[in-house]
Amino acid sequence: MINVERQSIELQGAADRVLCRMFVPGEEDLIRGPSRIPEVVNRALALKKSEVVAALDAVERDFSGRHRNLRDQLASHYRAVAHLVPVDVSRERELLIGAYLTQEYAIEAAAYFNPSIVPHPADPEAEAGVLRFVLSVRAVGEGHISTVVFRSGHIASDGVVSVDPPSPYASIRAERRTVLRRRFVRQSAIEAGMDCTDLELVLGMLPDKFTTEDLLATMSQVDPGGLRNVASDEFVAVMQEIARSSYEVDFADDLSLSERVLWPTSPDERRGMEDARFVRLQDEDEPVRYRASYTAFDGAHVSSRILETDDFSSFSSMKLTGSGAENKGLAFFPRRIGGRYLALSRWDRESISLTISEDSYHWNDVHKIESPDRSWELVHMGNCGSPIELPEGWLVLTHGAGAMRQYAIGAMLLDRDDPTKVIGRLKEPLVKPAEDERNGYVPNVVYSCGAIVHGERLLIPYGMSDWRIRFASIHVNDLVSAMS
Repeated sequence: MINVERQSIELQGAADRVLCRMFVPGEEDLIRGPSRIPEVVNRALALKKSEVVAALDAVERDFSGRHRNLRDQLASHYRAVAHLVPVDVSRERELLIGAYLTQEYAIEAAAYFNPSIVPHPADPEAEAGVLRFVLSVRAVGEGHISTVVFRSGHIASDGVVSVDPPSPYASIRAERRTVLRRRFVRQSAIEAGMDCTDLELVLGMLPDKFTTEDLLATMSQVDPGGLRNVASDEFVAVMQEIARSSYEVDFADDLSLSERVLWPTSPDERRGMEDARFVRLQDEDEPVRYRASYTAFDGAHVSSRILETDDFSSFSSMKLTGSGAENKGLAFFPRRIGGRYLALSRWDRESISLTISEDSYHWNDVHKIESPDRSWELVHMGNCGSPIELPEGWLVLTHGAGAMRQYAIGAMLLDRDDPTKVIGRLKEPLVKPAEDERNGYVPNVVYSCGAIVHGERLLIPYGMSDWRIRFASIHVNDLVSAMS
């Protein structure tokens, strides 16, 4: 029997971790109607000077300690409606109007779960035998909007985890802009049925990342009349559609890691960014970087997207395409195999498959690996994060849903050279809900989005009932030996 050690440390969302969010009276999330901003602004303009000063003083007294640079955030919300103010007003009245158009949002108050863990990009080896890490967490607030938040910490040489205290502040304050990548644009044009002969020339003149405006300007330089082999209006329409769902976020330099909140930006993720599965990607001919697959939810449909970052300060996000990227639960391999990118997929919503891509954005080649056949995973199975490379093969943590929709964590081993081959699998769950882990936002669930090996131990951060997070530790050799 495998000895699974649950560590004493436990993480839970903090209701007092709040961010400033734009509030549009009349357009509340769940009760949509016409905006009432003009009426609110006019009433604010009618306030006496003494009333403005008193109201702003009250706002700053009650809220300035809960936010970094509260005045800057109020000013940014005022600038969004400044065109509705017909006269010059005092700085105090501007800030008060901004306060009327601001609400606090408790990002972690409803749920805090489904973590993934990767080595920290800066100084991962804090000292001999100690590994520094970044932990990503799915946090849920009012209206069941999911965001991605971050924690940091250390794993000691004996496998004991310590997590740094989070900042009392949280912020979505960042520069956001559209961004495209060469190989993404190339394949998108191919899938749209366009002739890419001239497009290749244009892309060759652009850097790896560029904006829609950069692309159109380069097109004009090559051929002022547009690409000869592409209908310009059609091409521009395709590129604009790609741009609407592709963006880059650069957080302000003064925000610490735990203050940075990835907030839904693209239309297809309007209601949430769910279950980010981060992996440290390292190929011989490419610099080390981090990628995460995650589920975008618009309120009715889900889609798979990719996050890319070098430093957990700047992130780019794009939508993934192809049958292998359908539904939830994509997880990238940490390196290419045979020159191609690989990922685990749950495209059919119930089994584990391997999907292959030439560019890591378009996933059309799919091979089923394993179907649910154990009693504890009979409803469906999937992965619990990216595969971990061991000398014996690719270690894959799995999740399975059984009777009463109870979730448990299992494991299997894939061949290193041909990951479509399963060479070992646990017959019984590795981790299932303990008695004190069964109650929460979604009961009877243990679930992880990514584990890590440090020394001789596998460390699994996992969410319990979508409420809190714990860590389980297992000797790698014991786990591999138990698989048949």
